This record gives sequence, C-alpha cells and structure tokens, in this order.
Amino acid sequence: MGEHRSDSGEGDGADRTRGATQLALAVAALRAGGLVLMPTETVYGLAADASDPLAVARVYEAKGRPAFNPLIAHVSDLAMARSVARFDDRAERLAAAFWPGPLTLVLPISDGAAVCDLARAGLETVAVRFPRHPMAQRLVAAFGGPLVAPSANRSGRPSPTTCTDAVEETGEAATVALDGGSCTIGLESTVVALLDDARLLRPGAITRDQIEAIIGPLAEAGGDARRSPGRLTRHYAPDAPVRLDVLQPVPGEAWLAFGPAGRGPWNLSPTGDLREAAANLFAYLRAADRTNPLAIAIAPIPQEGLGEAINDRLRRAAGFVG
Repeated sequence: MGEHRSDSGEGDGADRTRGATQLALAVAALRAGGLVLMPTETVYGLAADASDPLAVARVYEAKGRPAFNPLIAHVSDLAMARSVARFDDRAERLAAAFWPGPLTLVLPISDGAAVCDLARAGLETVAVRFPRHPMAQRLVAAFGGPLVAPSANRSGRPSPTTCTDAVEETGEAATVALDGGSCTIGLESTVVALLDDARLLRPGAITRDQIEAIIGPLAEAGGDARRSPGRLTRHYAPDAPVRLDVLQPVPGEAWLAFGPAGRGPWNLSPTGDLREAAANLFAYLRAADRTNPLAIAIAPIPQEGLGEAINDRLRRAAGFVG
C-alpha cells in the first residue's frame, strides 16, 4: 500500500506539492495496471483502468465481486462520457442537470475498447458517471481515460465513506490511497438506464422526483436491473444480522436510531434530516458492527425523497431484495 495523504487542493505550498506527488503516483500505478483508492462525493472507490481487463480482474478479485456485476466508468468531463457511450436527448438533459454529480447513466456502448468487456460484465451497455469530487476529477483527467471505481468495500459489505475505512476494506490490493476526506453524500450514485423506457435501477441522492422533472416518468428496473451494480440480494451488509423498522431494540442489539426520540451512540440524524442520515449510514453500520452485536436494529426511515435510497440499501443489507 502506498502512503495516503489528503489532497484537497487547498492549504500551503507543501500540501499542494504532496498532493501533486500522490496524484502522479496514482496515475503511474493505474497505467501499470495497479489499483488506487479514490474518493468521490458518494463513497470511496477502488479505481482501475477501465480499458485493461487484467486491472479490472484485480478489482473483482480484491472485492470478491461476482464477474456478472457491471462496474461504473468514471469520466472527467462530458466529452469523455460521449466518447464511450451513445447519448440521446434524455441523457443530454440529465447530464446538463446533474453532472458532475451522483448520477450514473446506463447507455449503449460506443467504444468497447475504452471500457472493456469484463468491466461491462459482457453487456452491450456501459454505466458512466462524471463525479463531482475534485480529486476524482483530477485523477481521471490526469490518467486520460475512464476509470472503473466500484465502492472500495469487499463485495456485500457496507461501502467506505472515509479513507481509513477504504484502506481497512481493500487497502492491501491498492498501490496508492488518495485521502479526500469524508464523503459528503455517503450513498452510491443513483443509476438510471436510458435504453428504451427510462428506468430507475438504483435510487440515490438524485431522487426519482428530480429525474422525472427532467425526462418524465421512470419505469421500474425490470430486466435492466442486471445492468446496474448494487443489485445483489444481500448487499451493503455488515457481519451482524440486520433488523428493519425497529422501534425498540432488544438487549444485545446495536440500534441505529433516527429522529429526536432516538437514543444511543448511533443516531443517523437526531433532527430527522434524510441527507444527514444518508451520509452517516455506512459509517454507523460499520461502527455498530465492530461491537459484535447480537444484531443491528434500524429505526424506521421515511420512504419519501432520499429515504427511498436509504431504505433500498437497508433492505439489501438485511437480504430482502433480489
């Protein structure tokens, strides 16, 4: 593992020099087929050259991820996205509204060499995202091509939202770890397929209502679900069992509370703010799991807005979604 440092792009000249050095080391590692821990605004990713099947295979190996689960190609601008995927009018409108940001578009592939077959799980489509985090943008731009960067957890585990957690999960497989601070969103990106009907494959911080305001009604995932990451039955799961919609935990359980009535060390949001709850979700799941509880009990979370994405992750953590 390479030494990891903060590279926020701010601070004194020495900080900027260290950041530039770490970025150069990361780019060199990627060009050599290595893996890099990369921050985004959603979660930390385990990045590799999207065009290199051997590097992509190393990502699958490090995560223990099934090869049928496609990876998202991260780009540094809209021009790079258009070079690998075919954009229709709906895609252009969504990109104009939400990029850079936590929205992934599943589109027909236009350059199968830039995002290799293994990264696409053998599909004729590609999942593409232009992340908002400045360090992610700098890394992809400096590398000069798309990077796959699935969440840096071992497959099925809660996603890391700090560099420390990312190193704990898959750091042994990475040559360099870039520390960009805590992720501001804390949930993986919203995934929308734009093939025939527009379909919501995975909810996230960009909500269904926001998307429908731009392109109209979204169909359910249906057969396109396989085109998105994060669709396994038991996903985002800690080691302890997870119980949902719990008003009162039993002795021995760790409780993730929500709202002003919640008690204990892990209240996702004492004020009932869904954005705060999303940002805290995976970190608190990890913290609770480290206490080796009988189970992790989760308070009810409202379904509206960002609550749809939070509840989706929780149902997968509990093994209720296929």
